[in-house]
Amino acid sequence: MAISATPEQVVARRQPAVVVLISVLFFLGITALGGGMAMVFGLGGGEVAIPSEWLEGIPLVQSWLVPGLVLGIGFGIGSLMTGVGMMRRMRWGRLAFLERWTGCHWSWAVAMIIGFAHMVWIGLELAYLPELSWLQPLYGAVAVALFTLPWLPSVRRALATGEGSA
Repeated sequence: MAISATPEQVVARRQPAVVVLISVLFFLGITALGGGMAMVFGLGGGEVAIPSEWLEGIPLVQSWLVPGLVLGIGFGIGSLMTGVGMMRRMRWGRLAFLERWTGCHWSWAVAMIIGFAHMVWIGLELAYLPELSWLQPLYGAVAVALFTLPWLPSVRRALATGEGSA
């Protein structure tokens, strides 16, 4: 990855909506990484541990390992990498096709993908877990923010690359 931001782009990235988007990515990244590790390694005994009986109602899942890996790697590390990429305007050759396609830095599209995937994740929790938690509306709002904030004109301008159809 290489950094290639002009002074104008650095100022544009400091738009309040971009700062909020990066903050939401870091919030999700840090908390999902912690939650994923807790699921994989069975941390957080007592009231915070997820009861293994809940697995009975979830099709194709026999342990918390796979959901923990998805949470920790996909949402945790993925959100942190996207936040850093957005903040530092890092180039990633493998995602250059997104920049050509959208006309925005790759992190613009990836933030929306993470937001949409997290909406699906929360929807699956609501469908399959037997108890509701205050965390579901909180992370539902995080998912909606990640999906919708990139559409704001100030965010699109701040992350524009000058390529593609932006």
